[in-house]
Amino acid sequence: MNRQDDIKKAVEVMKNGGVILYPTDTVWGIGCDATNAEAVAKVYKIKQRDDSKALICLVDSDARLQRYVRNAPEVAWNVMELATKPTTVIFDEAVNLAHNLIAEDGSIAMRITNEEFSKELCYRFQKPIVSTSANISGQPAAQNYCDISEELLNAVDYVCFSRRQEHKPHTPSSIIKIKNNGEIDIIRK
Repeated sequence: MNRQDDIKKAVEVMKNGGVILYPTDTVWGIGCDATNAEAVAKVYKIKQRDDSKALICLVDSDARLQRYVRNAPEVAWNVMELATKPTTVIFDEAVNLAHNLIAEDGSIAMRITNEEFSKELCYRFQKPIVSTSANISGQPAAQNYCDISEELLNAVDYVCFSRRQEHKPHTPSSIIKIKNNGEIDIIRK
C-alpha cells in the first residue's frame, strides 16, 4: 500500500470514530479524532488507562493548534520553534476538543509534528489527532511497529502500513507545561 492510500484509509477510519495505530515523530501512537469523545473513550479503554490522565494531540501547524488553545503565550511559540527534538507543550485553556481529552485544570498537551507521515496525516484529517504511545499503560512504548503487542494490534480499527519495516531507536517527546502567564515547567526532558 502506498503512503497516500494509507493516509486516506486512516483518515476515513478516524472520521467514522475509529482508532488507529500510526507512526509519529516519536514512538508509534494510538490515535483518533481528538474532537470525538466516544473515540477518545475507546483509546483510554484500549490503553487500559485511567481517563483522568490526559493524552497528547498532534497537529500539522501552528495555525491548526491555535484553533484548539485559547491565548497561547508567546513563549510557547519560541519554545516550539527552537526545540531540537519533538516537544509537546501543555497549554492552559483548551477549546473545541473532546471533553474527556482535556485535563481537569482545562489544559491540553499538543505537539506540532514535522515528521513526514504524521504531518500529512494531520493535514489531511484537518483536526488534531490523539497521539498516545502504542502500549498498555505502564508497559514500554512501542518504538517501532515490531514492538507493538498483538493485543493492541487487534484492539484498533486500522493499523497504518507506513514505516512498519523501520528498526531504529525512537524516544517519546519532551513535555513542557507553559502557563498563560509564561511560567514554564519541564515535565519530561
